[in-house]
Amino acid sequence: MTPGSSIILFDGVCNLCHGLVQFIIERDPQARFRFASLQSEAGQRLMPGGANPDPENPDSVVLIENGQAYTHSTAILRIVRHLGGGWRLLGLGMVLPRFLRDAAYRFVARNRYRWFGKQNECWLPTPELKARFL
Repeated sequence: MTPGSSIILFDGVCNLCHGLVQFIIERDPQARFRFASLQSEAGQRLMPGGANPDPENPDSVVLIENGQAYTHSTAILRIVRHLGGGWRLLGLGMVLPRFLRDAAYRFVARNRYRWFGKQNECWLPTPELKARFL
């Protein structure tokens, strides 16, 4: 991992999460973010204790930044603050109370498979993107 890079742990069978990873990669030309599926060996090894105890039924993206783990809406808002353009403005959502942000996040997380679908196996990156994945 390069200095200043952060790790995003994501649900590797979730289509919405796969789309999020693609979205971040397209807006992160400096390759600040590295990725690992929560179901992978690397994801399990990197998972901070208590951040997301059930890798078979993950309920949150996990951002590991400067040794600190962030989950749910806080993880997403911290991620978008590092993206270019107007996406940074979404980071202003941090001013909203966490219980409200996380309630909205959990609503989407609970319904993500129904709305966006699910893969039978974890997504594998293309050879060009393989270096971004742990």
